[in-house]
Amino acid sequence: MLLVAVVPTHNEAGSIGQLADALLQLRLPDIELRILVVDDASSDGTAELVESWARRAPGRVDLLRRPAKRGLGSAYIEGFAQALAGGADLIAQMDADLSHDPAALVAMADAIRDADVVLASRYIAGGGVDGEWGWHRKLVSRLANRLIVPTLLSCPMTDATGGYRLWRRSAVARIAPSISVRSNGYGFQVEMAYLAHQLACRVKEVPIYFRERTTGQSKMSLREALGAVRDILAIRNRHAASPRASRASGTAGKRKSR
Repeated sequence: MLLVAVVPTHNEAGSIGQLADALLQLRLPDIELRILVVDDASSDGTAELVESWARRAPGRVDLLRRPAKRGLGSAYIEGFAQALAGGADLIAQMDADLSHDPAALVAMADAIRDADVVLASRYIAGGGVDGEWGWHRKLVSRLANRLIVPTLLSCPMTDATGGYRLWRRSAVARIAPSISVRSNGYGFQVEMAYLAHQLACRVKEVPIYFRERTTGQSKMSLREALGAVRDILAIRNRHAASPRASRASGTAGKRKSR
C-alpha cells in the first residue's frame, strides 16, 4: 500500500529536515511511505531544504510550492488532491514542527486496518499535552473538544481539533474536501472530523503526547484561536442542508437499528 504523508509548511526550516529523516526511517509492514510537503512561500529556505531531501531520496519526497500563504485548510485540500492523483491508498496529515511524533504513525497504520480514519488523540488514556503549551491554545482546545464539538456537533471523538490523522483513500474521496470543506484555518480539522462522522466513517483514536515546538514560531496566535472557534460554530449550520450529510445520517441510523 502507498501512504503519502501530507505536511503543510510555512517557515519550518528548523524542523522539516529532522521530520523527513524520521519519517523515511519508519518501518511500516507492507506500506511504502512518501512525503508530500505543501509549502506556502516560506522565506527561510524550507522549500529548498525539501528539494535537497527530494534529491537525496528520489521518489519518496515531493514538494508542492504555493506562491503565497493561503491557509492550513487550503494546503491540505491541495495536498490531499495530489496524493489521491498519485495513487495513495492511505493519506497522513501532520504538523511540520515535530509536535506530532512521527513514530506514532506505526500505531496509526496498524489501527487503520479496521478503520477509515485514525485520529491521534491528546485526550484519551496514554495521551497528553506539553506543559509549555500556550494558555490560549489549551483553552481553545479544551473548550472545543470538551464542550463545543460534543454538544453542538454531536461528534464522539475526544480530539476533533487534532491535526495528526491517517485516512483511507475512500474516506477522503467520500468527503471530497475540495467541495465540502469550507474552513481554511484550524477549524478545517473539526470540519473534516464532523463530515467523517456524518458520512459514517469508521473512526479510531490512538494516544499521542503533543510536544511544544523547539524551533520556529507557532502559527496558532490568539487571533487564529478565536477564528478557529468561529469556524467550528459555523460548521453545523453550513452542512445542515447537505443532502449527502442527511443521507449519511439516515444510513447511520439504520445501521444502529439493526
